[in-house]
Amino acid sequence: MNLKKTFIGVFILFFSLNSYSQKLVEVWRTGPNMKTPESVYYDSDNQVIYVANINENPSEKDGNGFITQLNPDGTVKKMEWVSGLSAPKGMAVFEGKLYVSDIDELIEIAIDGAKITNRYPAPGAIFLNDVAACGNGTIFVSDSRTNKIHALKDDEFTVWKEGVELEGINGLYTEKGKLYIGSQKIQVADVKTKKLIELQDDCQGIDGLEKDNEGNFVFSNWPGRIFYLEDGQMTKLWDSTAEKINTADVFFAKELNLLLVPTFFDNQVVAYKIEK
Repeated sequence: MNLKKTFIGVFILFFSLNSYSQKLVEVWRTGPNMKTPESVYYDSDNQVIYVANINENPSEKDGNGFITQLNPDGTVKKMEWVSGLSAPKGMAVFEGKLYVSDIDELIEIAIDGAKITNRYPAPGAIFLNDVAACGNGTIFVSDSRTNKIHALKDDEFTVWKEGVELEGINGLYTEKGKLYIGSQKIQVADVKTKKLIELQDDCQGIDGLEKDNEGNFVFSNWPGRIFYLEDGQMTKLWDSTAEKINTADVFFAKELNLLLVPTFFDNQVVAYKIEK
């Protein structure tokens, strides 16, 4: 037996098992006072968490959806901060406006005044889902049923990219001129050229796609799973599929160092720290 090789092999195994030992530690939860929360977003400028409450049917234009404001500790600041939506889902903030997807239109809300200021219809859209704001002012919106990405730029809401490579698209994340796209895999598109590159496969259907303070991806699967991706190593942080507690469109609040998780039919928002 080569003891040197055995020792090296054991060391490598030990290192691989312990280098990626992330776990979720609960910090707070709202309790079941939400109404089918699909998405959350932390607005650091106003120190408030927005919650998109579908309020039952995620596909029906029933006009009963609303946005809740939470304080950073999870307490309710205002339950129905803005109402008059149908099935609000993904959200993003840009220059004092909150943008929210709502089935087949993008809703623009003036944060100062809590008022809907524009509704941008997306012809042919079926299930607008996640929203991400680019630094150049473009607001990207995914449509999970038509394999399209729509974009709002200079008050025009048009199809930005479409195709079979976007099948099952949902989670979006922007950073430094790049649009990261979550489906069964993670892809990245250059905002200028629209060229796609695959970064990670076998992601089991991404809902929320985020990065933490270390620049690593954390993402959710709607049925109840949360994963952490570091150096190509994918670690499952959470699995509540057996309990049928969903993990919808998560958001990583960098200023709070918290992962915010809406539980959909469980009607809660839960905040976790990612510990190593």
